[in-house]
Amino acid sequence: MSKASLEQIVRKVRDMPSLPDTMMQIIGLTEDPESTVKDLEEVILKDQTLTSKVLQLANSTHYGYSRRISTISEATVLLGFQTIKSIALASSVNKILVKELPGYGLKKNMLWEQSQSCAIIARFIAKKLRIKNINPEEAYIAGLLRDIGKVILNYYVTNEFYQIVEIVQSGEKTFLEAEKEVLGFDHGQIGAKVAEKWNFPVDLVEAIAYHHIPQEAKNNPTLVSIIHIADTIVMMLGIDLGIDSLKYNFSRYAMDILNIDEHTIEQIISDVSDVLYDEEGFNLS
Repeated sequence: MSKASLEQIVRKVRDMPSLPDTMMQIIGLTEDPESTVKDLEEVILKDQTLTSKVLQLANSTHYGYSRRISTISEATVLLGFQTIKSIALASSVNKILVKELPGYGLKKNMLWEQSQSCAIIARFIAKKLRIKNINPEEAYIAGLLRDIGKVILNYYVTNEFYQIVEIVQSGEKTFLEAEKEVLGFDHGQIGAKVAEKWNFPVDLVEAIAYHHIPQEAKNNPTLVSIIHIADTIVMMLGIDLGIDSLKYNFSRYAMDILNIDEHTIEQIISDVSDVLYDEEGFNLS
């Protein structure tokens, strides 16, 4: 694919709607050390749907609070600023990620369910490994958005997808390899452009761009490696794969960065299976 065509797709990314004002305000407040619970409460209360989701999660059995949480300020104290940001983002991007992606063989809601699973697993890994300077909620957000570039590519390179699908179905290459062969770039790179448009931190942009090739990460290879491992686990578990099937292996580089081995991954898979089915506590859509 020519450079001009890539630029054309990037322009389409620029045409995408920005995140809602409420979401942008929440991102700003959760990253501002001077902001207060009251500040966040005032913004959340402007969005009835978000208010409902925050209270629902705060009162879930996952948190096991002894009495009912009835105010956003109480919920914010219980959940924490970063979890509030995850809830708000999941609510905001839901409409994008639920779309059917025929080019990838994904029916309506399949990408969303897959993305939620990756996000939950990424957060679980970050908590389990207790790696310094890695916020589990940042891992959740990166996992949720790591394949958002598929939405762009599916709807703006329709003709080329016939070639990509043919290559993948021949069994010769993964979808990622086929994307690069036919298009000259992949869904991770386009997804990173979306993250840049939404003014996300560099670490998140990088995690989306390189989740299939963690060795290319420069800014935060640890976060990228977490997303890579989580994404590969999603593939291994067979969660809403579509055409993109079980052809990805765990990167040795990512395993070394996280200081884990095959046994650790097996344990994570065993443990996280229960977490994935705890929908009441973790479904932030």
